[in-house]
Amino acid sequence: MSERPMIRKQRQNRMARSAGRPNGFTLIELMVAMLLGLVVIGGVTSVFLAGQQTYRTNEALSDVEQGSRTAFELLARDIRDAGNTGCDTSSGRVANVVNPPDPWYADWNDALVGYDDATTDPALAGITGNGAPVAKTSSVHVLSTANSDVTISQVPSKDSASFEINAATTQLTTGELIMICDFDHATILQITNYNGATNVVHDSGNNATPGNCSKGLGYPTICTGPATGNAYLFPPNSRVAVLTAEVWYIGTNPLNGQSLYRLDATSGAGGVTATPQEMVRNVTNMQIAYLQPPGATFSTASNVTNWAVVDAAQVTLTLLSTSQRVGATSSAPLQRSFTSTTTVRTRVQ
Repeated sequence: MSERPMIRKQRQNRMARSAGRPNGFTLIELMVAMLLGLVVIGGVTSVFLAGQQTYRTNEALSDVEQGSRTAFELLARDIRDAGNTGCDTSSGRVANVVNPPDPWYADWNDALVGYDDATTDPALAGITGNGAPVAKTSSVHVLSTANSDVTISQVPSKDSASFEINAATTQLTTGELIMICDFDHATILQITNYNGATNVVHDSGNNATPGNCSKGLGYPTICTGPATGNAYLFPPNSRVAVLTAEVWYIGTNPLNGQSLYRLDATSGAGGVTATPQEMVRNVTNMQIAYLQPPGATFSTASNVTNWAVVDAAQVTLTLLSTSQRVGATSSAPLQRSFTSTTTVRTRVQ
């Protein structure tokens, strides 16, 4: 018998048996396939969640780092310029005819002064609601002068209550606190009348608030006796600059959180006003230490005995991220503290 018919018959038998069995997966095969699918889906989900968490964390880190850079840049700019007159006043010869007792915004003796608890800072007294100081956080006062293109062109006489400037300007107004300086000394005073021309009046009396105790601009200041006080003739080209005064502190923001605030004193015909301005949000703490020569270590404000020689400030800020969920299971924002040291430009030799 030939082998070929036998092989054909065996093939037909196998085909017949296959035709009698249903096609598809068995239950066990289906369960194995589903299990493998779940493992793959779980792995993809895990990678996705890990990437999402990493993104949130990096975003929160970027948020607090950007906030700290902005805060330190603004703070450092003011601290560096504390006590800056624009003239060489390293001798300390600064007269002040603004009516005593000198308000904080005109007290050049405290061109840089700090408080360990902002709620005890007299400049912040009475501020409630938005901008109210936060207890146990530091505050710092900074007085300086703003650059201007104004100089003295002529003074009629040394006991005069006015002077001429080089040109009419919009940088000066009635009630403005200004500083005039030359090679000899600087003097802080208040403009009692300026009509936008070239004549600037700085008379004594009640023509402005707080006003001048004397029209004499000499050093040292004399507020008693005649209205001329200690007369002095500032020569032509003496610098005239607007006095600036700020307080940096941590205050309560409109969202009942904390922010870095600046209290900026603005003088005008109606007197001097100081309004809190929110500068950087989510800054929850500020601690400042000061370097007082000849010491070599930073100390808190309560340990400073002579603010006139403090030549550096070390500021530590604590910030929170805007995102309220940084971790996979945590609902709290990211918190970081940063420290920066700034020297006072006019006091560093």
